[in-house]
Amino acid sequence: MSDAATTTPAAVPTRRDDRAAHALRAVRVERGVNRYAEGSALVTWGDTQVIATVSVEAKLPPHLRGRKQRAGWLTAEYGLLPRATHERGQRERRVTNGRTQEIQRMVGRALRTTLDLEAFAGRTLTVDCDVLQADGGTRCAAVLAGFAALHDMADKLVHAGQLVEWPLRHEVAAVSVGIVDGRTLVDLDYDEDVRAEVDLAVVGTEGGDLIEVQGGTEALPVDAEAYVRLVALGLAAVREALTRTRSALR
Repeated sequence: MSDAATTTPAAVPTRRDDRAAHALRAVRVERGVNRYAEGSALVTWGDTQVIATVSVEAKLPPHLRGRKQRAGWLTAEYGLLPRATHERGQRERRVTNGRTQEIQRMVGRALRTTLDLEAFAGRTLTVDCDVLQADGGTRCAAVLAGFAALHDMADKLVHAGQLVEWPLRHEVAAVSVGIVDGRTLVDLDYDEDVRAEVDLAVVGTEGGDLIEVQGGTEALPVDAEAYVRLVALGLAAVREALTRTRSALR
């Protein structure tokens, strides 16, 4: 018998939580967690926790004032609480850092795709996403939390007769995908994220449509076919995340 026939295949490295390579962590959504906000939600995604609130103000931002504007506006803000990570971080009181700006712009763009802004003419919706605990994928959890908070707001306004039609066009979520130690993984936790050779946040809808891809390679360039496969995995994971959490939005 040849040596090749008796060789035992190398074991596939397991993930920290024993997940399969393309499996999501546990995802849970809880609506109505803030009694004062027009809409609110708490997302627990693995060990990452993000709370989102929606505030509606009867005014437009400065860049839209004075124009013939039939629609309202939605903006998003994102932040890490001081002990969301292993060590205490400083609060961003006046100037946000580049990472924070990048994330909150992504969240805002994602949520504007789903909201009928004409239903909120003359008003600004601010979605505040605050990370209570971070273990990778905070921007993805922020997108889902923001959407769930908008859903909570819409449900209240429709039932109160303040909106005639449902203002959300589609469901939206985001999931991270990447290549870590040569393996293609879905929904990276912190330990995987810091080792990733490629790291993407894929934002999409329940129907599999793509909204945005944020991220890139941390090492060597990735070929186009591999990139497309990563995006497709991300969109499939988005649909899975929305399927898991849909019951909380009804």
